Amino acid sequence: MTPRVKKLIGTLAIFVWLPIYAVLAMGVARHVLPGAAWYTAFTYYALAGLLWIVPIGLMFPWMHRPPARRR
Repeated sequence: MTPRVKKLIGTLAIFVWLPIYAVLAMGVARHVLPGAAWYTAFTYYALAGLLWIVPIGLMFPWMHRPPARRR
């Protein structure tokens, strides 16, 4: 697969992943956090604000890896 195609696939995956993650994170917060202490809400939003990057961070090395040589 060419680097150009990998970057296109990765970009499309990011554009699909972020809205899905945001809706899921908001849904969890809406059902779990009402009535929670401020520090619980703060911790949740801090983690939710950082955890979206894990799958994208794992995808970047794949996107930028040079193509394998064919024999």
